[in-house]
Amino acid sequence: MSTYLVFGATGNVGRRVAERLTRDGAAVRATSRTPETAKLPHGIEVIVPDLEAPGALDDVEAAFLMWPFHSAEPAGPIVEALKRGVRRVVFMTGGDARPGLAPEEQPNPVARWHATVERLIEQSGMEWTVLSPSTFMANTLWWREQIKAGDIVRGAFGSLATVPIHEDDIAAVAVHALTGAGHAGRRYTLTGPETLTQAEQVRVIGEAIGRTLRWQDLSPAEERARLLADPGFPDGFVEELLAGYAKMAAAPPPAATSVVRDITGRPATPLSVWAADHAADFGGSVR
Repeated sequence: MSTYLVFGATGNVGRRVAERLTRDGAAVRATSRTPETAKLPHGIEVIVPDLEAPGALDDVEAAFLMWPFHSAEPAGPIVEALKRGVRRVVFMTGGDARPGLAPEEQPNPVARWHATVERLIEQSGMEWTVLSPSTFMANTLWWREQIKAGDIVRGAFGSLATVPIHEDDIAAVAVHALTGAGHAGRRYTLTGPETLTQAEQVRVIGEAIGRTLRWQDLSPAEERARLLADPGFPDGFVEELLAGYAKMAAAPPPAATSVVRDITGRPATPLSVWAADHAADFGGSVR
């Protein structure tokens, strides 16, 4: 039986990829920096992400790769190891990496790292598919402490629009690309079904948990101070985040794509469904 290697298997998307493959009867080998606490379904082999370790790539047919590193430096050895025995790679890119642009032309450091990995994969000789998802619905969990504390969410750029996607929809497309034909050499832009501003997302979450929530806009300076005072937010990312948000807010709103429906045969999941499933995270009751 062919084995599928899943990187980042304890993350929002990787875990769902591993679970979906297992439900379909596939053999799954998953990576985790702490295998003893991975808590993946029974039958999944969990290893540390060391592709030089004996047996790490035995019988692996295809790999799902996401990029958890804060540089592209590990990419060369990882791709070199994969191409020695893996036929297909599905890579989930990020950082707003722009297709067709060289790494040095990308708009920010994270995009440059991802574009570097993409280029190495493209040049490896393996079959490849690149998934470029929009903002994860799970990112709204950034607001959970504010929502638990009251009915107002404070932040900058409330009018900034995105097309948030359910993490399970990304995983569903990834499994099709890993196991099916016709995806080699393709780049898929994955989105949810609706374009929503940050303020509208807060409203949708409120409806899901039975409360009237509203957004209060902060100036960039006020948001900078708030983030710098947050012990859980990395100080080095504050300026990059605010600059990225300002650029996105000034651009035309993004549009939804039909890729999830086209590949999986079912429509992308709306935020209202995701929020209802995660109501407890915001202090509400799960329906």
